[in-house]
Amino acid sequence: MSLLTDFRDFINRGNVMDLAVGVIIGAAFGKIVSSLVGDILMPAIGVLMGGVNFSGLSVTIGGAVLKYGSFVQSVIDFVIIAACVFLLVRAVTALQKPKAAAAPPAQERLLTEIRDLLRARS
Repeated sequence: MSLLTDFRDFINRGNVMDLAVGVIIGAAFGKIVSSLVGDILMPAIGVLMGGVNFSGLSVTIGGAVLKYGSFVQSVIDFVIIAACVFLLVRAVTALQKPKAAAAPPAQERLLTEIRDLLRARS
């Protein structure tokens, strides 16, 4: 097979296309959640905490500036984003129709009938 044929077969696999769609949707969703966190939730949390701006918190040790406020901000952002993703996945799962139980194979049904007949005889 040629390189182009192998590449075409690789791209046409369902997993690759699903992954690509997931990455694109995830990036777009990430922007929405980042805006929610940065533009709406964090200013509200700052007001509730007396105007504290986490990203400006730092300490100087020797010649190094440790910006622990940025770290705290990132942790809070992560927790909020994780909660949003959890709620989104939970909502999507709730909207999905429950899958019907697959019918057992014919051989299994026959064996079940034989078992039931033997039980009835005893």
